[in-house]
Amino acid sequence: MDDLFAPPTYAWQRLSPRWVSLRRLTTLLVAPLVLSVPALVVGLAFDLWWLAGILWGLAAVIVVVRWFLVRRTYRSWGYVEREDDLYITSGVLFRSLIAVPYGRMQLVEVASGPLERAFGLATVTLKTASAETDASIPGLDPAEAARLRDRLTELGEAQASGL
Repeated sequence: MDDLFAPPTYAWQRLSPRWVSLRRLTTLLVAPLVLSVPALVVGLAFDLWWLAGILWGLAAVIVVVRWFLVRRTYRSWGYVEREDDLYITSGVLFRSLIAVPYGRMQLVEVASGPLERAFGLATVTLKTASAETDASIPGLDPAEAARLRDRLTELGEAQASGL
C-alpha cells in the first residue's frame, strides 16, 4: 500500500515553517471558542456546570492533540513540479497524492486571508475542469506562491495550446 503513495524521485518542495505557527494559533483560537459557546449555554441556561466543565475539558484535549499533530501534518505536505504535471501530497491518517496535468488546469489562484498575511503566507489553488481534482497548496511564502502561479499558468497555457 505504501507504493501507492511513494513519492517520485524528484525533490519535493515543502511548506513554509511559519505554517506550523499559523495552525497552532488557529487551534488555540477555534477549538476553545467553538466549545465555549455551548458550554456557557449549558451552564447558564440549565445550570449544568459539570457538563460545561466537560465541554471545556474536551476543548483542552482537542487543543493539546492538535498542537502536537500540526508538526506531523506539516511534514506530510509537499509538491513537485514535473515535466507534464504537478504532484501534491498531504495527510497523516488519510494520505493523499494528487497529480494535476498542466494541460488540464483552467485557473491558478493565489489567496491569503488576514491571518495568513499576518504570518506572511499564501495558498495556491488549482482549478481544473473536474471539481474533484481541484487542489491547493497552503502555507507558501508569497514570493514562492507568485512564482508557482506564474510557472503553472505558463505551463498550463503551453500544454493546452498543444491540444
